[in-house]
Amino acid sequence: MKNIYTRIMILCGSVLLSVSCLEKVPGDYVPIDKGMSSVTDAEQIVNGIYNTFKSGSLYSGYLTLCPDIQCDLVHAVQGNSNSYVNIWQWDILSGNSYVEAVYAGLYAAIGQCNYYLDKVGSLKASLTDDTLIEQLDALTGETYFCRALAYSELIRLFCKAYEPETAANELGVVLATSYFGEKPARRDNLENSWQLVLDDLARADELLDPDDNAFDAVYAKNGAVHALWARVALYMQDWDAAIEHSSVLIDDNADVYRLADCNSSYNASTSLLQYLWQGDASYENIFKLGYTSTSYGSAIGAVFLNFTRDYYYYYPDFVPSQSALDLYQSADRRYSCYFSSLQTGYSHQLNWPLLVKYYGNVALRELNIYHVSMPKILRLSEQYLIRAEAWCRKGNYGKAGADLSTLRAARFSTGGNISVNESDWLETISAERVRELYMEGFRLQDLKRWHLGFERSNQSCCVEEGGSLKVEADNPLFVWPIPRNELEAPGSEIQPNESNR
Repeated sequence: MKNIYTRIMILCGSVLLSVSCLEKVPGDYVPIDKGMSSVTDAEQIVNGIYNTFKSGSLYSGYLTLCPDIQCDLVHAVQGNSNSYVNIWQWDILSGNSYVEAVYAGLYAAIGQCNYYLDKVGSLKASLTDDTLIEQLDALTGETYFCRALAYSELIRLFCKAYEPETAANELGVVLATSYFGEKPARRDNLENSWQLVLDDLARADELLDPDDNAFDAVYAKNGAVHALWARVALYMQDWDAAIEHSSVLIDDNADVYRLADCNSSYNASTSLLQYLWQGDASYENIFKLGYTSTSYGSAIGAVFLNFTRDYYYYYPDFVPSQSALDLYQSADRRYSCYFSSLQTGYSHQLNWPLLVKYYGNVALRELNIYHVSMPKILRLSEQYLIRAEAWCRKGNYGKAGADLSTLRAARFSTGGNISVNESDWLETISAERVRELYMEGFRLQDLKRWHLGFERSNQSCCVEEGGSLKVEADNPLFVWPIPRNELEAPGSEIQPNESNR
């Protein structure tokens, strides 16, 4: 079994330039004049894609945090460092640095994928060793998965929610499928954009061995393909496909993936649920980004803790909203895993349940690397939530309740059983997704696809401007603006979003 930690780690920076993201090179690790002449070269390029995903612009920072900070889950603390505050206040312009960085980072990953896919055919034709061909096919499957992942994130953030009746007439994203040659300068429609993701997932499914799945995988396996496919199907309102692909993880691979149980121990002082976040390891992880002491992402937890300011008190930029904290019941052990009441060092002396979900990987903390946690891009718990919602959409509330109860049994010290019906299923699913996926980057997309708004109410010691906020359903800023540098790039015909100002 190959191990990503033995691969050569390649740093791929995503520097924002004044040119279109579609013109970015895949990095310096494989010179263009050298090409991709060996399986080792191919492996290096795939490593570079994973490293791009580690970027603070993507899963270890902006891509994960901004969608949830934008919604009703946190409040900005008085005295904060001003990080993400404009996102939180819904003052999101086309020149916003976070939006630009996410857009550029995702297209950087797509560019690397396209470079690989342009080159792999000639490399494969030159190989005669069956083992090398098999290795190359697996790398190609990983690359198709990575391109599908990057495009799915672009569509989620920069496009409207998918509605089957109108998707062909809604703006999608710019679809670049080749690294070489002239790049498209216009956005395709939403239907075609999602179809590219589905096509890439189908190719990945063909190339990645379904019998080679493993929990805690730090590179894409066949299970990751089905997990992403289930998520995409949910967003595309294909309830049958969402059930089909989530069931691959829940049922067909029940001997591989298991929920992290709060009532089972990792060691004498730590439950499996706690270790999922403290040690970044779990039977529940379908696909995560693997970190080492010399190759890791940004300090995703700093914005919620920042105890490194004086190594005594905490100086969070954001604290959990009371409305989110109130969703947890006393027997729900997610609360103690995600939050801890801690004293801040601000002059107002706020003591509040701070988010410790991203306190940091325990092994990295021993090396004085703080607030750094491995992004868990695909987890089994999300698959239960996806299938439960799809069952509700089909009117099978009994099966939905069974899936939610299974998830909650692994999260509650006692009890956890829950039922849903036609009148309360959406409220129940919404609350459970917040409880389970808090600050993992899902809330903005959930509210957008459900066509719901939200309200905030001011909290003590928190910033007032933005603290009391009511956002109506389908507000244009549920769809992020296309970065201004993309719209103004020479030759660009990329159409703006309604949120572009």
